[in-house]
Amino acid sequence: MPNYRRATEGSSYFFTVVTHQRQRFLLDEDVRQALRAAIEQVRTIAPFRIDAFVLLPDHLHCIWTLPDGDTDYGMRWRLIKTFVTQACRHRVENPEYLSQRRASKGQSTLWQNRFWEHRLRDEADYARHVDYIHWNPVKHGFADRAMDWPYSSFHRFARNGIYPMDWGGDGVEGDLGE
Repeated sequence: MPNYRRATEGSSYFFTVVTHQRQRFLLDEDVRQALRAAIEQVRTIAPFRIDAFVLLPDHLHCIWTLPDGDTDYGMRWRLIKTFVTQACRHRVENPEYLSQRRASKGQSTLWQNRFWEHRLRDEADYARHVDYIHWNPVKHGFADRAMDWPYSSFHRFARNGIYPMDWGGDGVEGDLGE
């Protein structure tokens, strides 16, 4: 098992955020840039650390660590989704995905309304979720090995010696949440 090193000051959370009706646009350059800018903007308003991250065409997974005593991840996600939606206005009212209900509520067609979160309980739970994040592109058939997927924090983990570069290749072992 890799040697995970993490600070323990605040609580850490695993998130899954999905596009509305699993639309496959998150890897598009304009959306990636908007997502990056939104995260940077929100981090200036309400700091948090991104410990692990993977971006796939229709969803993302990440682990955040919030400052001590701060549990308002919902506000952060609301702002990130709002900023991305504003930056990608040309995608907001896609008639193929805009239901009458969404239109009446003034909602866009970019994001599912909710997200999934899990407070990480201990170091083992944290390690399992980091592995899950980095294995996800392989699980979904987007890459043969974790190192082949460019939209992941795997490369940072490998550079820091937490993973060997060939981790998550053929014959990966362990409980990856399957």
